[in-house]
Amino acid sequence: MKTILAPIDFSESSQLVITESVALARATGARVILLHVIQPLPGSAGEFGFAEATAKIAGAALHKAVQRLTHLQRQLSDRGFTVETFHTVGVSGPAIVARAQEFHASYIVIGSHGHGAFYDLIVGSTTSRVLKEATCPVLVIPCSVTTDNQAAPLDLEPAEAVEV
Repeated sequence: MKTILAPIDFSESSQLVITESVALARATGARVILLHVIQPLPGSAGEFGFAEATAKIAGAALHKAVQRLTHLQRQLSDRGFTVETFHTVGVSGPAIVARAQEFHASYIVIGSHGHGAFYDLIVGSTTSRVLKEATCPVLVIPCSVTTDNQAAPLDLEPAEAVEV
């Protein structure tokens, strides 16, 4: 079975990535894996006596990500899609490429935030890194795209706590 890896960051472009991923899955009979990469907190925080606070922040970020992924999975399941979710901690580009290889992804569907060349030069672009390092086809969804899919948009944020 084909696998579509859809890295999401819960931004507005995530909506487009999910919409295009499930459309591609429907057309190819693939499964969809929603992936959220949690950026690690700087290691230097622990050096300045903030180890406990850093651990609490990291734990809260992980819990929130799991809640949001569970919420999205339920919404898509209610619409008849079989979607798996996965989260990992790491630097986005390498983590996405590693998970794509681990899951034997047939495609990666990723959003482009369109920050601009200067931002990408200074900060780097996750999408650019994935394009360079991926071993499967990568479908890039520009942030300016509008979709023809008439399905109701997904709630990227659960209204209340989701039991995980």
